[in-house]
Amino acid sequence: MGSIIKNYTYDTVVVVLFLLPALICCLEEPIFRSKATYYHAIDGLGTPRGGCGYGEYGRIINNGDVAVVTSSKLYKGGASCGACYKVKCKEAVCKEDGVVVMVTDYGVSDGETDFILSSNAFNKMAMPNYEKELRDDGRVPIEYQRVACQFPGKSLALKVAEHSRFPSYLSFQFLYQAGDADITAVEMFEEEALEWKRCRRAYGAVWDIANPPRGPLTVRFFLDGSVSKRARWVLVPKVIPTYWQAGVAYDTSIQLNQLDN
Repeated sequence: MGSIIKNYTYDTVVVVLFLLPALICCLEEPIFRSKATYYHAIDGLGTPRGGCGYGEYGRIINNGDVAVVTSSKLYKGGASCGACYKVKCKEAVCKEDGVVVMVTDYGVSDGETDFILSSNAFNKMAMPNYEKELRDDGRVPIEYQRVACQFPGKSLALKVAEHSRFPSYLSFQFLYQAGDADITAVEMFEEEALEWKRCRRAYGAVWDIANPPRGPLTVRFFLDGSVSKRARWVLVPKVIPTYWQAGVAYDTSIQLNQLDN
């Protein structure tokens, strides 16, 4: 009897170990229902004045298919800046596949509308030749789901904000944040004290730190919120040079959607 129990337990463990990766890979974000509208811009793209602080990047990224989120549950204190969502409208004139938008702004609405899309993104939800009819509706019912952002050929970059002041004040943001997880904490390593110094989320996608460590700066950030991968710290050694410059983006050589693949 003891031998039978031993073998049975071993087989059970093996089955669980083989099934667990399969279960993780097949998890998907939930689908929610809400409403969406759009904001008008002459070129149909985003706005450089978005609340995430992206500037021109927030106007043109993702081919200008960008969105304002209007609820705190979606904005998450700025952690959702850079997140991507598949948005499908549920009107007769709408396409089945919808449009993938990136969050670049935070605003207010009537309490029922969670997304305000750029007009280009709003048009892409419609079937060909029905764009005007969809716009005339103004506000439409939608289904939306968090999806992984894709930036082919682009690595995650860390851009030093224009209002930074070397060497006493460093403000920055992450660009080309692929994948479906949020960056919820950032730290820089202080070599002289052999300790990590926590950065502050100033607003939106903008982080800052007063009296930053001397460069070259090693940065680590915490990825959280993905249903398909574990939460973890990601280390980027010496990504910011000693004499960093305001307005310059520094490449991390990391593509977040390929981590753990």
